[in-house]
Amino acid sequence: MPAESTPAQRAAKRRAALRAQGLRPIQIWVPDSRAPGFAEECARQAAVVGKANCADAELTRFMDSAAQDLNEHLEGREDEPRT
Repeated sequence: MPAESTPAQRAAKRRAALRAQGLRPIQIWVPDSRAPGFAEECARQAAVVGKANCADAELTRFMDSAAQDLNEHLEGREDEPRT
């Protein structure tokens, strides 16, 4: 019976398989959602964006058009068989 692999060996094997598929690892740093004030800052930024969006009629038309295009695309996919 072969010896069991260690977690490090399994991780190395998985990384090698992903690299063989043409992928590469990267490290991404994101804001800590547990940090004090995070939710308040999200709300502040959302309010700023929301206010700016409402004031820009051209952006509103663009977003409405994009939403309509997406909706039409998704409706067209309902007839496709799922795999």
